[in-house]
Amino acid sequence: MRPISKRPFSKREVAEFYRRLSASRPIPQTELEFINPFALLVAVVLSAQATDVGVNKATPALFALADTPHKMLALGEERVTELIRTIGLFRTKARNIIALSRLLIDEHGAVVPRQREALETLPGVGRKTANVVLNVAFGEPTIAVDTHIFRVGNRTGIAPGKTPLAVELGLEAVTPARYKHGAHHWLILHGRYVCKARKPDCPVCAIADLCRYQAKTPPAEMLGDMIAARAAAVTAEPVAASRPAALLKTPAPALPRLRGRGSKPRPD
Repeated sequence: MRPISKRPFSKREVAEFYRRLSASRPIPQTELEFINPFALLVAVVLSAQATDVGVNKATPALFALADTPHKMLALGEERVTELIRTIGLFRTKARNIIALSRLLIDEHGAVVPRQREALETLPGVGRKTANVVLNVAFGEPTIAVDTHIFRVGNRTGIAPGKTPLAVELGLEAVTPARYKHGAHHWLILHGRYVCKARKPDCPVCAIADLCRYQAKTPPAEMLGDMIAARAAAVTAEPVAASRPAALLKTPAPALPRLRGRGSKPRPD
């Protein structure tokens, strides 16, 4: 049996796919913290190969000192490096932040441009980063494809592709206009908290019946993991996940939703 069915989504299925995701998160928004378009641009550059949580821990101190290109340039690469050293690749990112600040001043009047082509000329800014800035800062209906969206597009079958660009173009082609602005956020949050890489939470997935992924995580396995995680939290000792057959015959105890190993808790 193929792990993913190649049957494409119908227009009705695509609309239902997004309707359910939008219902689960009526106000889609980025988890990065920022105060203006320049701060967003810097935060997105910092988020490459890093988590939003890690970026959000470092940026308050940075933005308190420098929330404009002029202030960032005055702050200098050495000080920026010190402030973001908890983030991966911090030296390269500090260098890029200073360079893009200088370019914004020299060529764009210290204003973040609204064109993808102009954004992509900035150091440390690629198509994905440009799409995030266009979507979040300027309300453009762009879909930035990161590792989570690339996985969701391929695993669910809504927009399969061998490259991020192929998935992006596929999503743009099938996503109804009314859902395009929020699509990036719904897809990335779904991939981050439900359709996870190592073990997707298929039993609680709102779009499981639409998804073309055939190797879905079974309910009993998820229940076993939840019980083991609960026991580990209570005893503070490692507990192996067990999945006795009796679990399938008796009502499941009322357990709070716990995060799976290696994942983040779902936001309210």
